[in-house]
Amino acid sequence: MKEVVIKKGRDYSIKRRHPWVFSGAVERAAPDLTRGETVRVVSAEGEPLGCGAWSEASQIRVRMWTCDPAEAVDAAFFERRIAAAITLRTDLGVLRGDDNALRWVNSESDGLPGLVVDQYGDFVVCQFTAAGVERWKGEITGALARLLPTCEGLYERSDADIRVREGLEPVAGVLRGAAPPDQIVIRENGCRYGVDVKCGHKTGFYLDQRINRVRVASVAAGREVLNAFAYSGGFGVAAGVAGAAQVTHVDLSEPSLDLARANTALNGIAEAKAEFITGDVFQVLRRFRDSRRAFDLIVLDPPKFVESKGQLMAGCRGYKDINLLGMKLLRPGGILATFSCSGLVTPDLFHKVVADAAVDAGRRVQVIERVQQGPDHPEDVCFPEGLYLKGLVCRVE
Repeated sequence: MKEVVIKKGRDYSIKRRHPWVFSGAVERAAPDLTRGETVRVVSAEGEPLGCGAWSEASQIRVRMWTCDPAEAVDAAFFERRIAAAITLRTDLGVLRGDDNALRWVNSESDGLPGLVVDQYGDFVVCQFTAAGVERWKGEITGALARLLPTCEGLYERSDADIRVREGLEPVAGVLRGAAPPDQIVIRENGCRYGVDVKCGHKTGFYLDQRINRVRVASVAAGREVLNAFAYSGGFGVAAGVAGAAQVTHVDLSEPSLDLARANTALNGIAEAKAEFITGDVFQVLRRFRDSRRAFDLIVLDPPKFVESKGQLMAGCRGYKDINLLGMKLLRPGGILATFSCSGLVTPDLFHKVVADAAVDAGRRVQVIERVQQGPDHPEDVCFPEGLYLKGLVCRVE
């Protein structure tokens, strides 16, 4: 196995079991390495540190497979890692009742950097976003077929922008078995959602918000709800099923709101209790503010505002502005459920941003609960970047 040598004094994070080795930490690498090749990582003193996948196109030059120098990286390695991830979700009882959608593999946090595996009904959807898992794709799909034998087909959604930074082309299509239908109806906590796994966001649905949809639904009965950045209606549909008096969905994308309309009807929510507004969420909420429209429960679940450290300041301004608008639209005693999925925005920073918005809004805001992604999206304790979704459920006086 070829070697990658780490600069003197730059091996601390690897010894702390962090899975990323950045280009600036590499002293030298074998000259003939190929993309995704498994390499032995060693310190400047020659100490073996483990094995990882090489990626010459990425700032993350090596994604560690293992910090155990004696562990072999082969087809059996991937089968063991995938089996362990499936066992974790099974033991936790992530699927309850007749639920039929969850995440089976959560990338670095399951020891498989760049691999996401989601199940929607009878179909499994995979994303290969790093050079290492791309190289082992055949072995990984074979293991998934053996370990999830009841699925009708494996479908690939490796069309995320991150693949470009890995020097990989976007790819989507059938990996094994049958092709999924244009829409798969999933069941989650008493709700039903139509999911477009071929063209929808991420792999089709925001499974990471499962437990937070339950939390919002628990306080929705009788309330007038604003579901901002609605996508396919997840939070608003859950609120409607729980007895919300009225739900207003706002999103920039008309096709997304078409999904929200369909999911509203799918759950038997009366048309009179649902409103759908296409437009820039910031502008729509400003119009609501200017017309003195008010709500009892507001959900702010925006897309990622921060893609890089250079965008952190601007992204935080965006989070502050949208939370300021939300607070001004809430009736006294209203509930704000606000989220950030930007990994570079830490929970403490997000709390500060929301606090700054409260000061500018002139409202007293109490945090009722801090929330994050669900248990099928675990965070490896040595990989804090794995905690990307964070949220606050607040009471606004």
